[in-house]
This record gives sequence, structure tokens and C-alpha cells, in this order.
Amino acid sequence: MRQLLTIIGMAVVLAFAATTVLAADPGTPGKAQTICPVMGGKIDKKVYTDYQGKRVYFCCSQCQKDFQKDPAGYVKKLEEEGVTLEKAPGTN
Repeated sequence: MRQLLTIIGMAVVLAFAATTVLAADPGTPGKAQTICPVMGGKIDKKVYTDYQGKRVYFCCSQCQKDFQKDPAGYVKKLEEEGVTLEKAPGTN
């Protein structure tokens, strides 16, 4: 019984890990964006900016405004942290 529970637990962990990686951009390694690049808070999917074909999410509208001061720097920071940004709708 203990082995069965261990196997089920491992399967759940592996399934979660696979869906987390694929949620960002199928076929591209990395993790989905979950934190604001400006303040580091939890993102709100209703607050975003599309930048060079990539969608960047923020925790609030003020961070969205601050992003405009150095968008390339914030995107670079996210990507260096292993985040794979979603493609903006309408881009290839």
C-alpha cells in the first residue's frame, strides 16, 4: 500500500511539473511567468503589456507603467531567471 501511494504521489508531481513547463509555450523549455518583473508580486493576468511579440504580466497598473522605462531590461531579467514569456496574440 505504501509503495502504491508513493507511486501515485510521484505521478502527480511529474504531471504537475510537465503542465507548468508547457503552459508558457509548448515546445519551449522554461517556466511560466508568475511574478511581476517590476515589484516581484504575484501577477494579475488582466494587467499586461505586449512587447516585441511577448506578453508580460504585472501585479498592478503602476508596475505596467514603470516597465515602459526599460522594457528590454525587464524582459532580459525574466528570461535570465528561466521564465519563458507567452507569445502575444497575433504573433508567430
